[in-house]
Amino acid sequence: MHYGTGMLTRCRDVLASEFDYCSDLNTTRFLKRIIQSEKPDFIAFTGDNIFGPSTHDAAESLLRAFGPAMDSGLPWAAVLGNHDQESTMTREELMSFISLMDYSVSQTNQPVDDLSSAAEGDVTKNIDGFGNYNLRVYGAPGSHLANRSVLNLFFLDSGDREVVQGIRTYGWIKESQLRWLRSVSKGYQGQRQDNNHLEEASVCAIPPAMVFFHIPIPEIQQLYNQQIVGKFQQRVSCSSMNSGVLKTIISMGVVKAVFVGHDHTNDFCGNLEGIWFCYGGGFGYHGYGKAGWPRRARIILAELEKGEKSWMGVERISTWKRLDDEKLSKLDEQVLWQSHPSFKMT
Repeated sequence: MHYGTGMLTRCRDVLASEFDYCSDLNTTRFLKRIIQSEKPDFIAFTGDNIFGPSTHDAAESLLRAFGPAMDSGLPWAAVLGNHDQESTMTREELMSFISLMDYSVSQTNQPVDDLSSAAEGDVTKNIDGFGNYNLRVYGAPGSHLANRSVLNLFFLDSGDREVVQGIRTYGWIKESQLRWLRSVSKGYQGQRQDNNHLEEASVCAIPPAMVFFHIPIPEIQQLYNQQIVGKFQQRVSCSSMNSGVLKTIISMGVVKAVFVGHDHTNDFCGNLEGIWFCYGGGFGYHGYGKAGWPRRARIILAELEKGEKSWMGVERISTWKRLDDEKLSKLDEQVLWQSHPSFKMT
């Protein structure tokens, strides 16, 4: 959202003909419109929630930026970008504050006690960054999966800026964070065993997962000459370091899609080794954009499979975007994953 202070924080990269006056309040209005139109069950914020240099009170800016989410009463979660900490709070203070906000299910870092599903003795206790956590979405009430995870949402801190061999670059996801991801993933192998005895076990016993972080990984650059859904309009602003995020995510075997921010005029989804990597496109009006190219939000839909007796696990994950235009136009709808792939006969 790149939120500043509100009415006095002016918009960037908008046409003079679009608005009589444009400020952070346009971002607030867009967020309210999306919530009212889509009626989501959950909201995820992928970093640069506030633009540090434009505020002298980070806490106040956070309260204003996330105001519509809190007013909605919906659960929501956030990670940090590379600009959030450029004001009056450190990254640890920011995540701690965000985790305490109304209806937030964000965590500064996942407490070790919460990792009961992780393999014993393989839990990373000291994880780099702030905002590394796993949210479990449980099955439908009254179903045999009511107390089991049917979808996992992983949030990671991709850092801000670092210096490597004297050269400044963007942050990256560290090995300690990847070890934590692998540990949690191993824990879900046990869920497959537990589900085997269920009378109406889901085809996908180990729940699918999605991952959210801010700074894209270097491999996304490979999608420039590949088939994508959406627009690739700027270079991928990734770190010069490749820490093996893609390799780790592939090895987990459960991640179906990854959602990143950072590059405001990219809004595409592209497939890397069977996993979809998706940008949301620029949402906030104080962040840079492209004049005449509407701000936008990415919508994600996870649908449950209907069994003979009750709801089962996640059957399909799809996505589309909504534009902040007069009609909240919907575009680029696509299926990211389904538990029963359809095969076209020739």
